[in-house]
Amino acid sequence: MTASTASKDTAAAVTSLLDVSPVIPVVVLNSPDEAVPLSRALLDGGIRIIEVTLRSEAALPGIERIAAEVPDMVVGAGTVLNPADVRNAVTAGSQFLVSPGSTSRLLAAMDDSGVPYLPGVSTLSEMMTLLDRGVTEMKFFPAKAAGGHAYLSSVAGPLPQVRFCPTGGITPLTARDYLTLPNVGCVGGTWLAPKAAVTSGDWARITELAAQASSMAL
Repeated sequence: MTASTASKDTAAAVTSLLDVSPVIPVVVLNSPDEAVPLSRALLDGGIRIIEVTLRSEAALPGIERIAAEVPDMVVGAGTVLNPADVRNAVTAGSQFLVSPGSTSRLLAAMDDSGVPYLPGVSTLSEMMTLLDRGVTEMKFFPAKAAGGHAYLSSVAGPLPQVRFCPTGGITPLTARDYLTLPNVGCVGGTWLAPKAAVTSGDWARITELAAQASSMAL
C-alpha cells in the first residue's frame, strides 16, 4: 500500500478533523528525522493529530515518515497554497490539508484530493463563499489579528452551521476561551512543539505539553 493510499483510507475514518483533539499542533520540521519522535511524543501526551507546515524542505519527507511509521497519528499538511502543494502533500501521505486562505483553483484541487481539508477564512464573505461550496468546517486565520474570540462569538449568530479551528496567536491561556465557543471544534497551536525542545530532542517536554493540551477537551 502506498503512502497516499494509506492516507486516504485513514482520512475516510476521520468523521471531522475538528473532533480529533482539542488542539492541532502546527509544526515546522527542520529535519525529517524529527518527524517520527515528535509524533510519538505528541501521541504519548494524548494528541492524535499533527499539521506539518510546508515551510521547509523537511516537510514532505517528514509527512511520509509519519504516515509510514506512526499509523495512530493523523498527519496533515499545512500552508497548502496551490494545486501542486495538494498533489505533493497527498502523495507524501497527508491525511488532511490546511490552507491559510483559498482560491478557486486551490479549492478545486482540495475537493479532488479525496482527503478532508480546512480552508482558511477571516471574513464573513469568505465564509459564505465556502458555504456555497458545501464547506462547513474552516480554519479561522490569523485568529488573534482577525478579531479573535469576540469575532467568532459574533459569527455564530448569522452562521451557526459553520465550525472553526482558529489558528494564529493562540496560546495555552487563550485556547480554553476559544474552546468554550459553540462554533469552535479545536484550535491550532505552535506551542506544543517549541523549537528548542524539538532541536534538543526533549520529547518528554513535548509529551508534557501535549498532555496539558489534551486535557482541554470540554
